[in-house]
Amino acid sequence: MDDSSLIWDDGALVTIDQRGLPHEVRELRLGTVDEIIDAITTLAIRGAPAIGIAGAFGVVIATRAQTSDRVVDVAAVEAEADRIAAARPTAVNLAWAVDRVRARIADGADAVLAETLDMLAEDGRVNLAAATHAADLVQRLCGEGPLQLLTHCNTGRLATSAVGTAIGALRVLHERGAVADVIVDETRPLLQGARLTAWELAEAGIPHRLTIDSAAAWAMATGQVDAVLVGADRITANGDVANKIGTFTLALAARHHGIPFIVVAPESTRDTAMATGAQIVVEQRAADEVTGFGGVASAPAGTAVFNPAFDVTPTDLVTAVVTENGVVYRNSDTFDAQGRAIAPTGATVATPLDSHGDIDDHRQPLAEQGRAIAATARQLYDRGWMPGTAGNISVRAGDDALVTASGLSKGELTERDTVLVGVADTVARPGQNRKPSAETSIHTAVYRTRAAGAVVHVHSPFATALATTAARPGDAVTTLRITGYELLKGFGLRDASTVDVPVFPNWPDVPRIGADIETYLRDNPTAPPILFITGHGITTWGDTLAQARDRAECLEALCELIARTGRTDATPLEIG
Repeated sequence: MDDSSLIWDDGALVTIDQRGLPHEVRELRLGTVDEIIDAITTLAIRGAPAIGIAGAFGVVIATRAQTSDRVVDVAAVEAEADRIAAARPTAVNLAWAVDRVRARIADGADAVLAETLDMLAEDGRVNLAAATHAADLVQRLCGEGPLQLLTHCNTGRLATSAVGTAIGALRVLHERGAVADVIVDETRPLLQGARLTAWELAEAGIPHRLTIDSAAAWAMATGQVDAVLVGADRITANGDVANKIGTFTLALAARHHGIPFIVVAPESTRDTAMATGAQIVVEQRAADEVTGFGGVASAPAGTAVFNPAFDVTPTDLVTAVVTENGVVYRNSDTFDAQGRAIAPTGATVATPLDSHGDIDDHRQPLAEQGRAIAATARQLYDRGWMPGTAGNISVRAGDDALVTASGLSKGELTERDTVLVGVADTVARPGQNRKPSAETSIHTAVYRTRAAGAVVHVHSPFATALATTAARPGDAVTTLRITGYELLKGFGLRDASTVDVPVFPNWPDVPRIGADIETYLRDNPTAPPILFITGHGITTWGDTLAQARDRAECLEALCELIARTGRTDATPLEIG
């Protein structure tokens, strides 16, 4: 990790002048309180932890200047400390750091310096701990990687003293080989992302792309973001987060797309004395930051400007706050008990009414559909039809399908263990933290060829055994003709006396099974809503999830009846 970007040298604070980056890396030497305040207010030094430590060094300088014959003019130093603390009102770290060293003013400049140097060393340790905890959390939520991440403003070693907070987490993930790409918001109006973050990521060799702030939501919508990592200037007791302007917009977009929105900051950024973000004073900056850039005007003269330096992200949009102490805050509305981010569930899915003019099952909120899927999966698991992680269930949701996630025990499934995939392409919609079931292509094949509302795929024992017995070697689809059973009425066929059930080869490449099913169903428009896959269970579908489940139960009962009566190779059972 990087060395400190703040250095105390012979009575002065030495740092990089961030105003010159990325084109000029110039040293800034600050030896007076006015120089410290000017550097903070003009953003030569910026980032909550960095300006806090710089402010503390300002108190060191003030104490030295107000000491005569080893006697400190405490009142004068206190006045200077007040001026320093007021330089940027939103960032709580500045006031926190100044207050921390105030207690040593009466002991002299050396005592204030010792406290400040302790703070400087502490900051590096704190940043690395917070960054590591955040990296752990991202991988717990999104998988081991490689990951696509998005960050805003600058939260690296320039904004702290070393390592960084959100960028520190990117560094840790990069060292683990877990970063595919980082999208960097340019961060208007002063372009901290473009000038500083892109410079730091290039310096660290982390792959990244720069984008305009207003493209971030579209990056999420198009599957280019697995998680958002940002820093903070103040975090209130209830979890509201003040950060660089534009952060609130990112949180809204992340919430809409079900993407984890993670705040990484030191404990010193948490202001537990402030109840909510409504109490935060948001700094308004100069109009010329918006009306032009680099001395070139881009707006008509006299244009009125709204230029807040920060915004406040409400707590309900924050997935988690991570500090050196670990995950200190997690939102129960966006974070489940297992540490998984929850996809948005408030919107209903726009699908047509059914033939009776009633709202179709597909129009239920995704959360309600997820609960129905989870309840059905647990029932079938209890019957032994979905052992371990086997089997999967889906419900149509307009142009999408909500399907059980991969690798999960169906006996412990919750409504959050589902993934939204496109019916047309079997691709998971962006911003989700789980992968769809491996058999999803079977479900989408049905939805593309049938007006089904739900699909159930289970490994019920008698049906699986019968399908294996009936299958023929090779890659052809076998037809199993069953006649003369009363249970055939359960499949909703016009002719309930006979049914030809297709038996598909069980290819290791599951999408090939899906392709076989889609071809067969297109070529056989009157095929029943049931099918066998050799050694791989059965698939059924219906207008509703209940109907699809009932048909699976009916098929299993029929296969058990056939097995128990021994009628497996002659009328009324025929292999065609």
